[in-house]
Amino acid sequence: MTDQPAARATALSGNVCDQEGAVGTPDLRRAAGLASQADQQEVARRSRGRALVAGIVSSLGAKAVGLIAPLLITPLAFTHLGAERYGMWMAVTSLTSMALFADFGLGSGLLTRLARLHAEGDRLAAARQIASAYALLGGLAAALLGLLAATVRWVPWPTLLNVTDPDVAGDARAVVLLCFGSFLVNIPLALVQRIQYAHQQVAQSNLWQAAGSLVAAALVTAGAVIDIEPVLLIALAVLSVPLMNAANTVCYFVWQCPELRPRPQHVRWLAAQRLLRLGMRFFVISVLSSVVLNVDNFLVGHVLGMAAAANYAVVLRMFSLLALFVTLVNLPLWPANGEALAKGDLTWVRRSTRRMSCLSAAVVALPALGLVVFGNEFLRLWIRSEELAHIPVTLLTALAVYSLLIAVVSPILMVQNSIELLRPQLVGWLACIVVAIPLKVLLADRIGLSGVAIATVVSYAVTVLPAAVVGYRRALHVMSPPRLSKPEVRQRIRYISRHRRRAESAGGSR
Repeated sequence: MTDQPAARATALSGNVCDQEGAVGTPDLRRAAGLASQADQQEVARRSRGRALVAGIVSSLGAKAVGLIAPLLITPLAFTHLGAERYGMWMAVTSLTSMALFADFGLGSGLLTRLARLHAEGDRLAAARQIASAYALLGGLAAALLGLLAATVRWVPWPTLLNVTDPDVAGDARAVVLLCFGSFLVNIPLALVQRIQYAHQQVAQSNLWQAAGSLVAAALVTAGAVIDIEPVLLIALAVLSVPLMNAANTVCYFVWQCPELRPRPQHVRWLAAQRLLRLGMRFFVISVLSSVVLNVDNFLVGHVLGMAAAANYAVVLRMFSLLALFVTLVNLPLWPANGEALAKGDLTWVRRSTRRMSCLSAAVVALPALGLVVFGNEFLRLWIRSEELAHIPVTLLTALAVYSLLIAVVSPILMVQNSIELLRPQLVGWLACIVVAIPLKVLLADRIGLSGVAIATVVSYAVTVLPAAVVGYRRALHVMSPPRLSKPEVRQRIRYISRHRRRAESAGGSR
């Protein structure tokens, strides 16, 4: 008799099954586990949301610093270097800008893989992915550096750059070596930014990038004040970015995340091959989209003449700031979506994608409308040239609509990027090229400059936009859990309700 109260107390405390037998304490534990999972999911959502907001704000701040710093040092650099030497430096810099895809998409592929592994907590697999990526890009950079060093003396760079001053011509090869060398060295060093993005440390990464711009501005200013050699001044400017990325890399892997430090024993060539295949898909998408967006000046020059191409290029440069804003705002969504989908939090992904599409469109709409209404006045104040023609309102309107389309579609694409679902984008951009190029030529010949922008809007709307929507729905379908039948849903509701009542009665009896 004395054992019965103890047994009953033990049963109520959850150590053994209750007298109703079949289910009881295990189900209460399961219910408690579900509640705990819900609490953890809510905490993860809040943390993810805070990281997203911090990433967006810091991205805009870092880019503002990155745009303002060169504007501040341009007068000093121009005066110190002279017109021809400064022009030669800018020409070589433009050549390196054309090679922005030199990592073959490996950075984007690594970001996607690491975001999923971060959600799963698999640090060893993440370390292997990181080591494999550094091995690939480090080997590529070393090979290209060797090729640059071997050929820089044999390429007639002064002639190619059309340098006439003998003193400036003597610096041409050194400037080429500095600019291309720093660019190649920075290919593997820039991976740390993608790693930080994948771990939702976007604000930290952006602070380092802003610091690089500020350091470059400070060094160039100091060099101009003390009147150092022109080539050394250029070296201070171009080497600041890789040096800051190197400092970021050391701090990250030595003190912050030493378990992720790239080690030779972590390199897996199978993982490297798979990463390269994924990166090549991102690379192809980047090339296709770049062709669609950058072929306009060539087509306008061919159909309407170079003067029209110059006017069109200026207008595109004005609207490109809106596209840059959309990219900066939505890029932090990429790793956040990857983590959320890996944890099965489709609700957060749907809500965030919808909100970011609306937010991007709303923020872009106001400046786009301003450019439509006051675009010609702004261009006259900016360019100050009699050769600048009056820009038709239809051209400005078409480019404003195109900016809105990009703002709406960009968050949708971030969902697909986060789970490596790239085929819809590939199909969309391929179709866009097929439709856009002949349509641009046709409308340019019949309508003029406005026809090119209208063709861009139409081709994007009928190819990339529907492909993005299809890919978004497919991504959510692939990542969604199996759907229950109606009888299973009713059975689960009764199950949860029954054991909720048992949990409440057990709590009351305690």
